Amino acid sequence: MIHTRLRRFVALASGALLAAGLAFASPASASSLSAAPAAQTPLVVNARWGGHAGFDRIVVDLQGGSPGVTVTPVAQLRYDGSGQPVPLAGRYFLEIRLHPAAAHDDAGHSVYQGPKLQKIPLGKLKGLALTGDYEGYVTFGAAFDTLPYYRAYALHAPERLVVDIAH
Repeated sequence: MIHTRLRRFVALASGALLAAGLAFASPASASSLSAAPAAQTPLVVNARWGGHAGFDRIVVDLQGGSPGVTVTPVAQLRYDGSGQPVPLAGRYFLEIRLHPAAAHDDAGHSVYQGPKLQKIPLGKLKGLALTGDYEGYVTFGAAFDTLPYYRAYALHAPERLVVDIAH
């Protein structure tokens, strides 16, 4: 009888600790995608875009895993570190922040092959810029003439982040 009670107590305590741990590990907001645990920091190697019938798409190519992603509307795009304004024309902007992530290797050499600042003449998307690669964060800024309605998600094999912007 004592062994049965002890086993039940251990099972309940283990379940409570597991549930508490999962609660602390969950994302803080619905606009974030959680990163899967990885042994190495995911690398951001490229960014590309395309226009489709009902939406424009931004794709960020990754190596070594899928980081957490936050997409936030901002009043103005600024470069990380310096705080200088990003010279992309537009009235509306999205900041796309990946963490943990890097656009450089352990020796500090850039692995990012995509554009650093690009004007884009699509239906919604008007420009894209790499605005930061610092202390485990890689940040992009996207510019629009009209208010963007977007959806961000991760795709795998190969790893990539996708942001679709409705027309």
